[in-house]
Amino acid sequence: MTDRKEEIAANLARVEERIAAACAAAGRARDEVTLIVVTKTFPASDVRILSELGVRHVAENRDQDAAPKAAACSDLPLSWHFVGQLQTNKVRSVVGYADVVHSVDRAKLVNVLSKEAVRAGREVGCLIQVALDAGASGRGERGGVAPEGVAELADLVAGSEGLRLDGLMTVAPLTGEYAGRERAAFERLMDLSTDLRRNHPAANMVSAGMSADLEQAVAAGATHVRVGSAVLGVRPRLG
Repeated sequence: MTDRKEEIAANLARVEERIAAACAAAGRARDEVTLIVVTKTFPASDVRILSELGVRHVAENRDQDAAPKAAACSDLPLSWHFVGQLQTNKVRSVVGYADVVHSVDRAKLVNVLSKEAVRAGREVGCLIQVALDAGASGRGERGGVAPEGVAELADLVAGSEGLRLDGLMTVAPLTGEYAGRERAAFERLMDLSTDLRRNHPAANMVSAGMSADLEQAVAAGATHVRVGSAVLGVRPRLG
C-alpha cells in the first residue's frame, strides 16, 4: 500500500505541475481549474489514497463499478462525478451517489434524473454533453447532443425539479472536423458556454480535457479537467 501511495502521489504531483504550467501559460490562476480524477476500473483503496492526498473530486463511468465503490468510500469528503453514457435504468442508482452527471444528452434522461432526484431528496448537478462530432442523427459516437440542441436541453434541465444546470462537457472528437484538433474543439465548447451563460449565468462549469490533452483544455478556458491514467496508471483490463 505504501508503494502504491508513493506511486499515486508522484503521478498526482506531475499532473498538478502540468495544470499549473498550463494555467500560467494561459494567464489563468491555478484555482480556476479543478482536477477530477477518473477512478474507473481502479479499486476503492486507490480512492482512499487519493482522498488522503487531498483529491476532492473523483469520477466513474459505469454504475456497476461506481455504486459499490462510492458506498465503500462514503465516509470520505469526496464529490462523485458520473462521466459515462447513462442509461435510464441506471439513473436511480447513480442519483444515490453522484453529485454531478456530466453526460446529460437527451430529454428522456433529464426527465428520469429529475424524478429520481426528487424521490431521493437530492439536488443533482447536470452538465450537457456536447457532441462536436454529431452527424445527421444529432448525436456523437460517444453520446452527447449536437451544438444546436444545447439551448433547448439546458432549458429543460434548468426547469426540472431536483436538478441544477451546472454547464457543459465534451470529449475531444476522434472523427469529423475537430479530429486531432483538440484546442479548436475546446474553444468551440467555450463559445457554446458563453452562449449558455447568457440565459443561465450560473451554469459556468466547462468540463473538458483528459490525460493527453488537458493543456489544450486549460488554454481554451476549461474549469474542470478529467484525468485518469496520468494519475492512476494504465487501467487494469476489465474482465
